[in-house]
Amino acid sequence: ALKLGGAAMLASSIPPSLLLFLHILSPFSQPVDASKHVELKGAPLSHLLLDPGAGHIYVGGVNNLYQLTTGLEVLLHVKTGPYRDSPECLPPIVLQECPSAKDTDNYNKLLLMETGQGVEPGSLIVCGSLFQGICEKRNLSNISQLIYQTSNPVDTQYVAANAPGVSTVAVVITTKNKQEGGGDGDVLRLMLVGRSYTSKGPGDIPPITTRRLFPVVPPRRAFSQEEELGKLVVGSYSDYNNHFVKAVVHGNHVYFLFSRRHKKEYRTYASRLCISDRSFYSYVEVPLLCQGGYNLAQGAWLGNHSGEPHLFVVMAAGQASTPVATNRSALCVYGMAELDTMLRRAQEVCYTEGGQGSGGKEEAYIEYGVSSKCLKLPKVSLSEYPCGGEHTPNPIASAVPLKATPIVNSTIQLTAVTTATEAGHTIAFLGDRKGQLQKVLVISNQSGHLYGSELVDSGSAVSADLLLDESQEHVYVLTNSRLSKVPVSSCEKQTDCRSCLAVRDPYCGWCVLEGRCSRKHQCQRHLQPNHWLWSFEPTSQCVTVQSLQPANHSKEEQTQVTLSVPQLPALAKEESLSCIFGLLPPQPAIVMGNSITCQSPAPEHLPPLPTGNHMILPVSLMFGHVTVTTGNMTFYDCMAVSRLNQSSQCLACVSSVWRCNWCPLDQLCTHNHSCPNQHIILNHRDSPGPTSCPLVYDLQSPALVPMGLSATVVLRGRNLDVYTDEAPYVCVVEIEGSRTNLTASVEKMHDNTHTFTCMQHQVRDALSQLQYSAPVYLRRGERRIDASPGLRLQLYDCSAGQSDCSQCRAVPKEYGCVWCPGSPAPSCVYSRTCSSKPADTCPPPQITKVEPASGPLEGGILVTITGSNLGMKYEDVVGGVTVAGIQCLPQSKGYKISTRVVCELQPSGKQKEGPILVTVGTTRGRSTKMFTYQDPLLQDLIPNKGPVSGGTRLTIKGRQLLTGQTSDLSAFLGTQPCYIVEEVNDTQLVCQTGSSNRTGLVPVRVLFGKAERTIPNVTFHYLEDPVITSAIPAESFYAGGRVIRVEGRNLDVVQQPIISVWVEPLEVQRVSERCSILSSSQMTCPTPRVNPEVKVKGVWFQLDNVRVHYESIKGKSFTYYPNPVLFPINRENLDVPFRFKPGGVIAVEGQDLTRAMSKEEVKAWLGDQECDVKTLDSTHLYCDPPEVQPLSVDDSHELPSLKVFMGNLQVDLGLVQYDSNSLLPAVPLAAQIGLGAGAAVIILSVLVIILMYRRKSKQALRDYKKVLLQLETLEINVGDQCRKEFTDLMTEMMDLSSDVGGPGVPLLDYRIYAERVFFPGQQTAPLSRQLDLPESRRQTVEQGLQQLNNLLNNRLFLTRFIHTLEAQQGFSQRDRGYVASLLTMALHDKLEYFTEVMKSLLQDLVQQYVAKNPKLMLRRTETVVEKMLTNWMSICLYSFLKEVAGEPLYMLYRAIKYQVDKGPVDAVTGKAKRTLNDSHLLREDIEYCSVTLTVLVKNGVEVQPCPVKVLDTDTITQVKDKILDQVYRGAPFSQRPSADSLDLEWRSGQAGHLTLSDDDVTAVVQGRWKRLNTLQHYKVPDGATVALIPRSQSSGGVGVNQVFQTGEKTPMLEGEEEEGLRLWHLVKSSEDPEIPKHRKSSMRERERAKAIPEIYLTRLLSMKGTLQKFVDDVFVAILSTKRPPPIAVRFFFDFLDDMAEKHGIDDPETVHIWKTNSLPLRFWVNILKNPQFVLDVQVTDSIDAVLSVIAQTFIDSCTTSEHKVGRDSPVNKLLYAREIPRYKQLVERYYSDIHSAASGCYQEMNSTLTELSGSFASEMNNLVALHELYKYINKYYDQIIMSLEEDSSGQKMQLAYRLQQVAALVENKVTDL
Repeated sequence: ALKLGGAAMLASSIPPSLLLFLHILSPFSQPVDASKHVELKGAPLSHLLLDPGAGHIYVGGVNNLYQLTTGLEVLLHVKTGPYRDSPECLPPIVLQECPSAKDTDNYNKLLLMETGQGVEPGSLIVCGSLFQGICEKRNLSNISQLIYQTSNPVDTQYVAANAPGVSTVAVVITTKNKQEGGGDGDVLRLMLVGRSYTSKGPGDIPPITTRRLFPVVPPRRAFSQEEELGKLVVGSYSDYNNHFVKAVVHGNHVYFLFSRRHKKEYRTYASRLCISDRSFYSYVEVPLLCQGGYNLAQGAWLGNHSGEPHLFVVMAAGQASTPVATNRSALCVYGMAELDTMLRRAQEVCYTEGGQGSGGKEEAYIEYGVSSKCLKLPKVSLSEYPCGGEHTPNPIASAVPLKATPIVNSTIQLTAVTTATEAGHTIAFLGDRKGQLQKVLVISNQSGHLYGSELVDSGSAVSADLLLDESQEHVYVLTNSRLSKVPVSSCEKQTDCRSCLAVRDPYCGWCVLEGRCSRKHQCQRHLQPNHWLWSFEPTSQCVTVQSLQPANHSKEEQTQVTLSVPQLPALAKEESLSCIFGLLPPQPAIVMGNSITCQSPAPEHLPPLPTGNHMILPVSLMFGHVTVTTGNMTFYDCMAVSRLNQSSQCLACVSSVWRCNWCPLDQLCTHNHSCPNQHIILNHRDSPGPTSCPLVYDLQSPALVPMGLSATVVLRGRNLDVYTDEAPYVCVVEIEGSRTNLTASVEKMHDNTHTFTCMQHQVRDALSQLQYSAPVYLRRGERRIDASPGLRLQLYDCSAGQSDCSQCRAVPKEYGCVWCPGSPAPSCVYSRTCSSKPADTCPPPQITKVEPASGPLEGGILVTITGSNLGMKYEDVVGGVTVAGIQCLPQSKGYKISTRVVCELQPSGKQKEGPILVTVGTTRGRSTKMFTYQDPLLQDLIPNKGPVSGGTRLTIKGRQLLTGQTSDLSAFLGTQPCYIVEEVNDTQLVCQTGSSNRTGLVPVRVLFGKAERTIPNVTFHYLEDPVITSAIPAESFYAGGRVIRVEGRNLDVVQQPIISVWVEPLEVQRVSERCSILSSSQMTCPTPRVNPEVKVKGVWFQLDNVRVHYESIKGKSFTYYPNPVLFPINRENLDVPFRFKPGGVIAVEGQDLTRAMSKEEVKAWLGDQECDVKTLDSTHLYCDPPEVQPLSVDDSHELPSLKVFMGNLQVDLGLVQYDSNSLLPAVPLAAQIGLGAGAAVIILSVLVIILMYRRKSKQALRDYKKVLLQLETLEINVGDQCRKEFTDLMTEMMDLSSDVGGPGVPLLDYRIYAERVFFPGQQTAPLSRQLDLPESRRQTVEQGLQQLNNLLNNRLFLTRFIHTLEAQQGFSQRDRGYVASLLTMALHDKLEYFTEVMKSLLQDLVQQYVAKNPKLMLRRTETVVEKMLTNWMSICLYSFLKEVAGEPLYMLYRAIKYQVDKGPVDAVTGKAKRTLNDSHLLREDIEYCSVTLTVLVKNGVEVQPCPVKVLDTDTITQVKDKILDQVYRGAPFSQRPSADSLDLEWRSGQAGHLTLSDDDVTAVVQGRWKRLNTLQHYKVPDGATVALIPRSQSSGGVGVNQVFQTGEKTPMLEGEEEEGLRLWHLVKSSEDPEIPKHRKSSMRERERAKAIPEIYLTRLLSMKGTLQKFVDDVFVAILSTKRPPPIAVRFFFDFLDDMAEKHGIDDPETVHIWKTNSLPLRFWVNILKNPQFVLDVQVTDSIDAVLSVIAQTFIDSCTTSEHKVGRDSPVNKLLYAREIPRYKQLVERYYSDIHSAASGCYQEMNSTLTELSGSFASEMNNLVALHELYKYINKYYDQIIMSLEEDSSGQKMQLAYRLQQVAALVENKVTDL
């Protein structure tokens, strides 16, 4: 046993060197103020505690406890688990007493700090989930040092919840010590604990308890829950399952926050206790409402808001009436003042107003099922007793909730909250499920603003312990396996004002003169305006430069710059600012209010200009080294402006945005207003109007200039008078990058403009295109004169791109291009350069290509003609194109000059062929290839039908189908297009049908352009889409090939049905197989082979265009499974052939053989012959091979191999060799076991015989050989027998499951059920009787009985009455049962009262047995109360029988009946061939065969034949019973005619009617034995026709069986003898008189000739195997806890547990026996043995024999004794030897599950009993029961009266007197009234 000494749990301290190493390894991220974290063991970490004074952090998790520094360095690490424990056992754990103990993790439940008192140091309180939640104290400065721990805790020291997911909260309080004098300054230090309910372990720990911490003076113990310390008293712990979230101390009170079920919904409550209240008189609670459906508190924090204490609670919305939190959550804030007001109001209303508010509504009530109620005490009660008193009601609950509006909502579940106050604002930090820390600014009690969130530990929930460090600068966040230290804000990370204000963090603001983002108190001048700009204020703006004068300035000169800064912070007198331009040194600034003036930098100090004509320099306003704000100033350079535009410098200069002016003589752009050489042209801003820049503004000569010809260019200019020097003018032309300079002559015009004539020049360069645009400008000396932006020469080259005459002549006239026929070849040139005469006309057109080469007679298609000289314009060819002699109309859209003509073919009227002619003007071109007018013909269509959804591929056959272009071809079905899908050839066209909106016949049309053709007398038939109604099976294996049988409608409409599988990854996409159509309603599809690595997404059928997803057929998806596995038949040695003995079956082993396969689908071949598959289950395949060894199909082997085919799967299982010399065929495994057992018995018996022979005779050797010979013969017989049994069993298993189903379950109604259970075996039970009284007395007697009824409702009278009767000698056991049932009837309408009485009587019974032997209690039904218990169970479990257990019980009954009837049953002895009961086993091998009779059944008017299977050995009564069973299969037994009321008639031919009966003149008599007639006796053949006819009264005949009202049927008794003859059927009963000695040897011979009876025990095994599933189903239905056990069982087992606890019985075996005796043995065995109590069926003796064995097995399963079997064990125990341990586990689990389930089902039980009282009371005949009871009162009248008078309470209630009154009324008894 594990001793929990200090050593066992002493923590392992880690050496400091290792700590240092761990610290180096730990994943710290170390930048200043960034988040740090440390990974810790013990996930999930649950608690975090800070000791700010010592600078320590403590973390509790699973099996681990840590002590760290505030910098997250691990100082100490202690292991706290796992240890051997079980929540069901109390510590210390001793393995022998606690078998369920195993290594269990220790979850940290509480982690609290107890501060020191005087000399005594403080301690760390640690409570875990182990050992029923005990606690220990550890040293605060060294947690590995234990201060207090108990190794043997008492039950008052169990503190925390013992289950991982169940919460515990606590606070430490210090109060004055009232009761105990002395101690440390009269101080009492306690721990108040709130603990949620756990189902395992001690169930009596209240939700809130007080635990002693200090002083602990023996016999007191630390952490113990003492009576005088107070606790919250609760009626039922499980009903008040408070889920605690937080406990806090505030003022003089302790507050608990928890959630609990209220009516049907869960709510959150806050409760309060006075710290000084040791009796919990002050307990009061109020619901907290967080609007929006947030009802489950997840975490809480007591913080301040606006200077007042508030409770911050994170709430989640529960999942529909469950305590499961969803992701929808919120933060709600409750003022402590409002909470206290609500709590005081609830107290006041409950103290002084009886709980009623002003409007009469309930405002307060007493909670927790406590029998107290609100009172009306004096009004001053609350002020006099603010913490309550003995006389005040408690615990109080407010009916009015405290409401709050969520501050912030979240879609991620919030789990923790803590708050801080920053600069007068409240900030809440919230932890959530995904490991984020969310930050909220609380604006008021109703509103808040989520301003940020930080991911601390992704995907890991934040623990409810969320704490701020002492400086309030960091939050400690505990997640699953990590402790993180997160700064409250990241202000310092923001480096500039804009980003600082953008973070919108209430902690941050911009400290202007310090130039940093900081918290308010860190900014020195934060109290002065404009010095600290708060980040969260929406109106906050950074200090900005509003304006800067001048905004732009020339870089060539300095100036004064003035900045306007509205938000400038005030400076002290001696302080100053400076300006910095760009990166230049600072310059002093002069501050005047909001204006600051600075000097701009000198030109030489400015940096060089970047590319462009200006630069922007920042102007920063500095305070010391801090930039206060920045503006921008632009410096420009005029010279750069003109440099950047060479073609028009003057225009660029004077029109720029800067103030630049142009000096034309100096070619200078300047910011000055004067030029070195006088003349200046001012900026357009300073001189509006047209520009006065010198400018060439126009081209006077033509702009078009042909290449290769000298041309003169004339330019015009203005404003050129400014130039006075003599420099010459030059024209410059730029062609493709090269410049040409031409001398220019000037002429001044009268309007002050100038004309420049440039020298002639011939341009020779060849151009790549017809036209080129070349710039032209003017120079004067070195100066370039501005030119207008669009001044250009248009050069052109006629020969570029004009390849033939028509193209050349099509060039516009103004270009002057001509087609010149000169050498070396004709070409297109400028007219003046052609040396010979230009051509007036072009050569004739030339045709190089025609498309298409044929067209329809009707024309209407476009013909494209390609070539050269096909006209210069479209009009040239209009009317000039003929095709095969017929006009073709050219289309302007397709015409391309000279090279292409497109024309529309015109009708020809007949087939003809000819060339294409194109005429242009007088010339004509002719094609070399011929064009054919064709008459395409459509001849046939395949197929001629398809679904309306389309998708059918049609083949249209014909000739000349290639007429026109393929693009001209289109096919239609009616108006719907048919899409051409393949290359068309001359004789066929394939198209796919589109969808149609209706069914019907449609013509097929093919359009060749506009020409339409149809198929004569052929239409396409659109039919209804195919519909699939079923497709089975719904599973396959990956190899595929399994045939899916598809049924539906119109399946034959589809051309090619396909089954497809959609798989992932998408590369594979899908795999398909073609299906085979069998008929319009059936097709088969082999499942496609699928690679096992891919994921199957879906299966569908593609029926042309109709896609049917497998799910849509029956709502079930198709499943692919791994391939079945078959093992080689000779697994031991694969190379050796399998030896097979002919006559047997081959058994193949495998795995998952039936998961996606059935017997019918499997084919097995042995060589060239089929091996007939007989049976297939998930692990075996049995096949029957041919008698003679088949031939091999493989040339490499002579022996045949066994191959199994499953779909596409083909498995070769190895070679098979037949044994030629063997007598015995191979036997399957199960039969081998039977054979072994049988053989063993035989060998034993033979050995015994041998020994006897050796003693008796000297001829031992000879006899021995003889015995061996006999043994050999026997062995052969056994083998045959076993094989036969095994084959039977295999076929039965297949038949039975299909046959048992049958119509509904024939349950008895409640009245008959009650009658059979309450009064078993009685012919006329009181339920069905009426009160038999003369009318004159009826009224008086009924009045008396009514008074007796009232008396029975008095508990004292009833218990006295029962005890008195039981004390009487003559009151037999039968009487006790009868009285109990009468009482059950009489009190059936008051079952709650009946239950209470039964409980109190049982308590008396327990008292008696505890004194004697508790294990014997409830073993028999010897007392009234035991029978009452039987009846009570029967009443409460009726609905369970009806809804749950009835069906499997009926299935078992049917299976037994079916099995028994399939073999011969002896009508006299009741013995059967098929049974489980060895004493009822028909051991003789009776020859019998199955016969099918055709029974004529009258159905209304018509007579219908019905086949019924019977045996030829059946007696006539047995035949009648089987016929009735078949004909009335659906009817309950009570509604069928009895076999005795009918005669069986055999009808043969026209008039042959023979009445058959068990006994008639034809019966066979042998000596004293008379045999019952059977079908064999009458020689009734197979297929004979019989009829059941009502029996005429006269016809006698022996009724072999009597049927009683209960549905029991007994076999014919042997005593029923007639004329001294004994009846027999199959076997003569064995009670033979003594046989004379001289005949014994012959007897022995006869016995030996018979097969040894033990061999037939294999039948029992066979029967058991067949019934196994049905037996299992019944046991599981009774003992399964998958559905909640019946409430009555839970209630009664709880009661027994309570009784055991009350009487100190801790032996679990005793309680197990009590439970077994009260439910399985008292109720279920009775039902199992007698299904006719519940079902309307007939139980024959042979069925009863089987049920007895099953019931006995059930009894054995419920006992605690070990199930040992040996050679001498009864056969039925041997039969179920393997199953009983499994059933025992079922029983034990059933008991333990009920024990561990939430108890406290009293209220639920009471409501169930009330319901039962109402539903069935009317069925009970109350008066008859009372009248019967009165007979017992009358019988023991004096004793009852005496007993009532002896009892003092009875005297007060005048019970004796009331009974005398009853007697007077009922019997006219004269009493001494």
